[in-house]
Amino acid sequence: MKNFLDLGLQPLANSYVLKKNLKQKEKKFKLVLGYDPKNYLVSIVNTVPKEKMFNKNYPYKSSESKTMRGSFLKLAQKIKKNFNPDFIIEIGCNDGVFLKNFNSNKIIGIEPCVNLANIIKKKGYKVFSEYWDLKLAKKVTKKAKADLIYSANTLSHIKDYSKIFNSIKFSLSNNGILILEDPSLLECLKSVAYDQFYCEHIYVFSTISLSKILKKFDLEIFDIEKIKTHGGSNRYFIKNKNNLTYKIKKSVKLEINREMRYGLNKYSTYKRFANKVLKSKKKLIQIFNKIKNKNIIGYGATAKSCTVLNFCKINNSNISFFYDTTSFKLNKYIPGTKIKILKYKKLNRKIADFVFLGAWNFKDEIFQKEKKFIKEGGKFITHIPTPRII
Repeated sequence: MKNFLDLGLQPLANSYVLKKNLKQKEKKFKLVLGYDPKNYLVSIVNTVPKEKMFNKNYPYKSSESKTMRGSFLKLAQKIKKNFNPDFIIEIGCNDGVFLKNFNSNKIIGIEPCVNLANIIKKKGYKVFSEYWDLKLAKKVTKKAKADLIYSANTLSHIKDYSKIFNSIKFSLSNNGILILEDPSLLECLKSVAYDQFYCEHIYVFSTISLSKILKKFDLEIFDIEKIKTHGGSNRYFIKNKNNLTYKIKKSVKLEINREMRYGLNKYSTYKRFANKVLKSKKKLIQIFNKIKNKNIIGYGATAKSCTVLNFCKINNSNISFFYDTTSFKLNKYIPGTKIKILKYKKLNRKIADFVFLGAWNFKDEIFQKEKKFIKEGGKFITHIPTPRII
């Protein structure tokens, strides 16, 4: 492992602080990024125990985003049309935003965060509130192997990827497929989106690294879709190597060629990225210094924004508060920065002159929602792909 970027001491991104605990010292960890030249995998070097991140107080609910609801619905329709599976397993089903597009007798969810699992159970779906491993895989596939396994923005959270793919391989029927969705490392580097890295995102996969890992388990990518979620993600369609039903499409070779041309197989590429991140930090701080006497609030108290704010040392002296729609976050404080999170209200110029886009990956959805604020002359601050005022 070769280290290439130090994002400093960071709190657990989703450990939102209660008012009564504001004076308590927060636990922080050193967020360092590394590159493995053997398998081209990029990961955070120091990991946090999963129990500290995924528990009964997990705050993120996918269904509260119009963009995510639409993305999952569209995929569910495609799955029914192209694959028509009888038995689906979803690993990391969150609050059931994808799950609910299928009949409850056709799909089983895996969700270790108890608060989220309970939401889905109330809707009549079967959910195992446990961490995904071989023991659980054997339990879930006792009666039949899966025709399709789906996982979005989850497998990159699990430290031992060998155990993940071993249990997936065990769970799939011979002609079964795995659909894996995660932020694209290539898009992350191109956009200088260093905030894709935080305690939960142990890995940010590239096609070339994922291909190398899958090879060990006789699995292979046969198609790739580029999607807009999370600032640019890849949706990988994966099969058993001996499954001849699906031919490998041109999309796979095209994406591998794109990644190789950009240099995702070279350490020097990551050093260049690190230099861009340091320049980005400097520029964002300059913007905040320039408008420090203005009313500045935040929009979307995301885990991503936690990385940016703590790395750039932007806190409650720079941003008055953050608006968010996630009920679990309201009236709490962003870790490390002590910026209060309030229930979302439509933006207006009386409240803010400038709005920092914590949820920059939902920019289009936000701008559509806040047309009036923009028309009144309200401005947004973003750090992607370069810090600027919009």
